[in-house]
Order: sequence, then C-alpha cells, then structure tokens
Amino acid sequence: MQQSIQPITKDLVLIGGGHSHAITLLMFGMKPVDGIRLTLITDRVDTPYSGMLPGHIAGFYSYEECHIDLRRLTNFAKAQLYIDQVIGLDLENKTVICANHPEVAFDLLSIDIGSTPATISVPGAAEYTIGAKPVSNLLKHWYQLLKEVADDQQETLSIGIVGGGAGGVELALSMQAHLYQVSKVYPLKFSSQRELTDNNTLKQQALDIHLFQRDAQLMPNHHRSVQHIVQKLMIKRGIQLHLSESVCQVEPGKVICESGLTVECDRIFWVTQASAPQWLKATGLTTDEQGFILVSDTLQSLSHPYVFATGDIATMVNHPRPKAGVFAVRQGKPLFENLRRFCWDKPLKAYIPQQQYLSLIGTGDGRAIATRGCLTLPPHRLLWQWKDWIDRRFMEQFCRE
Repeated sequence: MQQSIQPITKDLVLIGGGHSHAITLLMFGMKPVDGIRLTLITDRVDTPYSGMLPGHIAGFYSYEECHIDLRRLTNFAKAQLYIDQVIGLDLENKTVICANHPEVAFDLLSIDIGSTPATISVPGAAEYTIGAKPVSNLLKHWYQLLKEVADDQQETLSIGIVGGGAGGVELALSMQAHLYQVSKVYPLKFSSQRELTDNNTLKQQALDIHLFQRDAQLMPNHHRSVQHIVQKLMIKRGIQLHLSESVCQVEPGKVICESGLTVECDRIFWVTQASAPQWLKATGLTTDEQGFILVSDTLQSLSHPYVFATGDIATMVNHPRPKAGVFAVRQGKPLFENLRRFCWDKPLKAYIPQQQYLSLIGTGDGRAIATRGCLTLPPHRLLWQWKDWIDRRFMEQFCRE
C-alpha cells in the first residue's frame, strides 16, 4: 500500500551553518518532523569547528577533520541547501534576501551566522589586517604564509596579532608551533608525540610574534589563575606581549598604538572582540549596542517571536555569556526542541546556559591548559589528549550518510 505524502505546512529556514545549526540539522535527521520543509542558506559548503581550528593551524588536524560537511549534513536531514550570501531580511513579508538567489519565503526563521572581529573603528584595520573570521579567509592567508616560509627558510618573519583573548592567545601559540615545524632555521624540537620540549632557545631574529592587548592582562574574561599561566607560557615561548596597548591605526606592514608604540609586521592578524554584520541593522530585529540579536530564554527574538537566533550572533538578555563556541554547541539541542515545539504550536522551553564551563586551551605543542572557574591546570600532554578525544567524538556524529 502506497504511503501518502505529508503536505508541507511550514517552511523553516536556517541562515548560517554555525555550531547550533549543525546540531539542529543532525537532530532533524534523527527525529524528522512531518510537514516541515527545512532549508539551510549558507555561503559555504563546510563549516569549521572552532574547537579544532587552533589544532588545525598548529598542524595536528587536516582541513577535513576540523570542518563539517554541510552537503552531507543537509542530505541526512532531508533539507534544501542554498549556497548563497544573505544580505537582508523582509520580516513583514517573511522572506530572506540573498545575493544571487530569489527571495526565500519562511514561516519560521533561525539565524546562526557567527560574528566577525570588529575592525571598523580602527583606521586601516579592515584594509591591512587578516581577520580571524571568516575562517575561510584566515586559512587562505595562513596556507599562503606556510608555503612562503617553507619555500624561503632563511627569511625572517614578524607576525602581529591584535587581541589578547583566548582566540588571540591560541592563534599565537598555534602559529608559532607550526612555523617552527615548516622552517628548518628554527631550533625548536618536538618529541614523538609532537610535544614541544622546553629546553630550546628560540631564535627571535628568525621569527617574531607580537601580541597586542588593550587590557593589562591576557584573557581578561578568564580567572587570574589561567591568566598567570598563559602569560608565563607565552613569555617562555618568546612571544612578545604588548599589554595595555590599544591599537589605534594600522598601516601596510605596521601596527600603531595610542601610546606611540609602532611595530613593523609582515602579517597582521585581527582577533579582537566580535561584531555583527551590517545588514542585520536594517532588518528591524531588536539588537544590543554591538548589533547582536537580543533573544529570550527560549532563544526567540525579543521583537519577532518567529525568529530564533543562537551562537555568537545572539545575546541572551537574561543570561549574557562570552562569545564562545562552547555556548553555541550547547544551544543546538534546545534550539531544535523549541523549533519543533513552535511548529507544533506547543509551549516552548526555557534554556539557561551554565555559568561555569570547562575550557581546554591548546598550546600548539601537543599540550593543553584546563580551566574551569577558579581551577586551572597547567599545560600537559594528557590534557591535550583529553581535548583531542572530546573534539574528535564531537565531529564523528556528523559523519552520517
């Protein structure tokens, strides 16, 4: 007997392939919802997993190992996939405006597009620096730099990293470790487990890494115990820290600070606080001062209840948290549950993110720092193995056909 086809009653459109949407798509594949036409609009066919990205830059993971294949994932979820850039929303008529595709109608919308480093307020930053996001652009420049260093191993190199949060710290340590691997002029050695030995003297004239941080401490959103360990490690690794230095201008190959400090750099990477894309401002969605979508405990927009938002692009008004991948991952299941409940006209469930969370910070050398609240464990190989196991287990769930 032929089974009747369930008519489409609602169009659910997801904008962006961030962590929350990846988990939501996975759960829609595992628990299909009848009557829902699911569509993902994203400008890339794969999405990076932030937990493994520093390890990829350090050389521990291949591109495929740290990226989620959105074609495979949408196929599993039986969702439509549009590879396009969203440039606006018409919330009155409930349509998504794309750069190269006809408008996409929706009944229910979810936004998980991440964020980008804020460069607009600093003259020259947008033109002369490499932003940490989008990740695809960061990796393009990083691969080119690796090739140049491998081809000319006698050339000196100076790298500037603006931003001393967790992202800037991990980027500095990971870049340094990988550059030592591809260039023979650096004396740094790794053991068979690729753990960096501590008794080597670094040739600072061959590789200079400058990290600029406007605060007096690195990683200001973390406990002072991890701040102390990280600062001590970076000094030991020969990374030049410029603390309490606010970058006010960037020129080609030059970082200029308000204090008058000027440092010449061959590459400048921008890893400052996050910002929202400009097109969100014209949508009519209620946002905070930085342009992030304000959402309730149910992850719904305060102004438009048929719009949900998660990850870096969203700010929970009752439970603000740092812009970190760990929160985007944990919003995935509550987002799926509330999207499904919304489609079923059932009451939504509140989600309250935890205040403290375990953070495993890779140091680029086969070790990691563990921190949760006021407890911090110094760099150790076993902590990296633990982090590696967690990250690989997370990615394995997206390998479904």
